[in-house]
Amino acid sequence: MSSDADSPDYISLTLPYKVSGGKPILLDLYIPAHTTSTESDIDAKGSAGLPSVVYFHGGGLTVGNKTSWFPHWLQTRLNKAEVIFISADYRLIPPATGHDILADVVDLFEFLSTRANDLLHQHLPDTTTRLDPDAMAVAGTSSGGLCAYLAAMHARPKPKAVLSMYGMGGDFLTPQYLAVKTEPFFRGREMLDPASFGQYTYPKMQSGRKSGSPRSGDEEAMISDSPLAYHPATSPTPGYPASPRMQLTRLYLQLGVFLDYYTGCHEPSLSAQLREALTSSSDDDAHLEAHMRSLIPDEHLCLFPQFDSLNEWPPALLVHGTSDTADKIRESEHLHALLQGAGVDVILKQVEGEEHSFDYQADAEERFGRIMFDDVAEFLVKRLQLGA
Repeated sequence: MSSDADSPDYISLTLPYKVSGGKPILLDLYIPAHTTSTESDIDAKGSAGLPSVVYFHGGGLTVGNKTSWFPHWLQTRLNKAEVIFISADYRLIPPATGHDILADVVDLFEFLSTRANDLLHQHLPDTTTRLDPDAMAVAGTSSGGLCAYLAAMHARPKPKAVLSMYGMGGDFLTPQYLAVKTEPFFRGREMLDPASFGQYTYPKMQSGRKSGSPRSGDEEAMISDSPLAYHPATSPTPGYPASPRMQLTRLYLQLGVFLDYYTGCHEPSLSAQLREALTSSSDDDAHLEAHMRSLIPDEHLCLFPQFDSLNEWPPALLVHGTSDTADKIRESEHLHALLQGAGVDVILKQVEGEEHSFDYQADAEERFGRIMFDDVAEFLVKRLQLGA
């Protein structure tokens, strides 16, 4: 555990929110430095709680940690609005599966609502600032958007709002996940040689459980922290990913087997069954989706946002570039339509001509600060205020 005043604008604190396989899974809190509560505040409110936004990093569920692809633009704006920003690690595929990630998401919210304030008091004894467990929203980027969807589906207390930045998982039943690719399909990048990733492919690296079972397997082999790494300028391939995990999701998408690793269903291959249905059916979209749903074992449906009871979702904001080739905009369009049909307060903001990770570009603040970043932060702040 650590605490530092990294900035005049916030205090940062690292805490473990659970232990898995004998290893802690961590989160970072970014607490507005100027938000200290007095004893009279506590007496008046019953607590000195601040609202918070829980954020999940991207990386295709296979790589990254709580500081990877960090959205400084969002953290800064929320801290200025007196909102705590929380960035959390979660276990990574493989050998984990979506079931392990879902367990981490649920356990994280349970920790924040029941135990976090005791640790805040222990590590920040000079302030009475606390987290309000009834005023939490959730956000995520790319695969972190999927984690945010899982929180909307399963976390308790339920988040007051959901922000997805070009999130994956709005529609898993598409060629992006199921088709076997034979030419570049992902941001124009080269095709990968599966032989170079043998230790990360089934069956050499089991996905944490026997196929078809949602129970956890070898927790000791699971990791929740895989830092980004690139070859140095002196390398023959400068700037190229040095960590194989950075390319795993692209490999699984290339092979059309991402859902096997996500669910743990390798034998028989869930992806192969869904691919066959997708390519051979002449049904309309509604009938095809219903048929494909019937092929997914019941114990895995909890991992598919499109099959959730969507009418219970909190307000949602989906932001997606129209030219995204990593997570197609169809994902957000599909989920947006489903949420609208369920009567949920949902907004889809399409960013014309933008690719994946557009908000991390060097000129992103200049291009999107006033026209989008401010509005995104305001969406979360207002929903937290309304839900308090």
